[in-house]
Amino acid sequence: MVSIAKKVGSIYLETDANSLYCQEKSLCYSMSMSEIIYPFIPEGRTIEYVPENNIFMKKARDFAKTNSLDKTMPGAAVVVKDSNVIGIGANGSIFHETNECVRVARRSESGKDYELCEGCHPKNHSEFSAIADADAKGHSTEGADLYLWGHWWCCEPCWKSIIQAKIKRVFLMKGSEILFNQKNPNNIIGTQFANDRE
Repeated sequence: MVSIAKKVGSIYLETDANSLYCQEKSLCYSMSMSEIIYPFIPEGRTIEYVPENNIFMKKARDFAKTNSLDKTMPGAAVVVKDSNVIGIGANGSIFHETNECVRVARRSESGKDYELCEGCHPKNHSEFSAIADADAKGHSTEGADLYLWGHWWCCEPCWKSIIQAKIKRVFLMKGSEILFNQKNPNNIIGTQFANDRE
């Protein structure tokens, strides 16, 4: 089953086949599978969820494992059109290996000030990288889908890239709002690949 979350004004909705949930963003202090509050989502856009064994989500996960330069929050995205992967990209940069993160030093909020830090710049995000890869290979992304593994939401600059690329749907892994959310005590950050067999 695919569940869908959508922002309508200041109300965030998640729906599945049987129910519709509403929650004012300012009144929501907890997360559950029925109410996911995103730090950002554009008006009228949705996030859909697929299980971790989805073929494209698995491809994104595998790519993150071998290609992400972000050792804390490895992530990757694939752009899919007509059931074919047309673009793939991972997050991270080597900047933080020798430089302090400007966003950490400034105590920036999640989703803010990416452009101030070379290592955090949106060009180093999975979504942007996957779209750029599809473009570099000469593929049109219009009407394509994007599958993101390793994060539980897309930041504003990435949404801008997604919209500009005319990507139709964005998919996250079911449970990502727990697994990849630093504020959730049940997250797997730092152990994303711990159960993998070499």
